[in-house]
Amino acid sequence: MCEKCKKEIEKIEQVRQIKYKSKYYDEHIYMFKYNFIRDKILAYKFNDKAYYYKTFVRILLNNKKMCEILTSYDIIIPTPIHNKRRKERGYNQTELIAKEIAKNIDGLEYANILEKNKNTVPQSTLNKKDRIKNSVNVYNLKNISNTKINYKNIKNILIFDDIYTTGSTANECARILRKLEPKSIGILTIAKD
Repeated sequence: MCEKCKKEIEKIEQVRQIKYKSKYYDEHIYMFKYNFIRDKILAYKFNDKAYYYKTFVRILLNNKKMCEILTSYDIIIPTPIHNKRRKERGYNQTELIAKEIAKNIDGLEYANILEKNKNTVPQSTLNKKDRIKNSVNVYNLKNISNTKINYKNIKNILIFDDIYTTGSTANECARILRKLEPKSIGILTIAKD
């Protein structure tokens, strides 16, 4: 992003942390209200601007409170997209950011262990009720027995996604990850709608 855009974004950043008791996850952490950063996120996802991930990561990691929150987690997992969509786009936007965050936070492992087994209609095209239905039973755990991470020692899982609207995607991913019996699950997004 150009320096002007970066400065505009930095002016509106603010870490927000919301706790939950009625979801499969325990908290949601985000930095922006979606309407303030919508154009940048859409360009990142749909206009072949994969390199925007560097700016988003820099903004997240330059915030002291965000770094303190990130160090309380053991593992960061990107929200998966279906292989067909990945081929069309050329990348999974959540993987790029989650991987880079893990590289820069000591003790935070990156693990790409969720997969999307059904190519659903994009959530952005649906209303709240349909988003919930659209998310059910479309994610599962990959075979984790051949990974180097000992999942029995994982206490705090962080799921990364770009946007949080209704929370239905986050809740379904967290439901699947509860099989690993973590102490807590958090959701980290760039923005909340």
